[in-house]
Amino acid sequence: MSKTSISLILTVIADDRPGLVGELAQAISAHHGNWLESSMAQLAGKFAGIVEVGVDAEHAAALTQTLGQLAGLKVTVESALAKKSALTGRRLKLALVGHDRIGIVREVSQVLAHHAVNVESLETHTSSAPMSAATLFHAAAELTAAPDLDVAALTGELERISNDLMVDITLDETIKA
Repeated sequence: MSKTSISLILTVIADDRPGLVGELAQAISAHHGNWLESSMAQLAGKFAGIVEVGVDAEHAAALTQTLGQLAGLKVTVESALAKKSALTGRRLKLALVGHDRIGIVREVSQVLAHHAVNVESLETHTSSAPMSAATLFHAAAELTAAPDLDVAALTGELERISNDLMVDITLDETIKA
């Protein structure tokens, strides 16, 4: 008899403290789960993460129940969508730096959505500007788009908002389809 394996996506949030990842990993392995992929960070005293777990369907309910009972951890479990067999389209990298202000992510994400560009990953942080007390905002994103994306139009619109926001934005294609 063959077992049916499924993928679960866990989102985790808790007050940060040592041992959180170990507790999560213990619960997953105790229910025959396989930790496949994750992204985790500590932000403002909170621990936040997302984890993809592979588990036999017969163990999924028990794993979900155990995860819901972990003390001090809020874990949400969802079934993963089927994975794409291969990425088709264009892969782009976006980098942004400029004086911090409200609305930077909103304006950039609106331009990307207008051009049907998908944000695969986004990392942001702030830092002090060298030789001043100003706060700089930094963003790095990995993007995917359709093969027929008009890169010149996207670049032009990003340059326009770059001037409006007073930030530097660079867009590079990483892999051509």
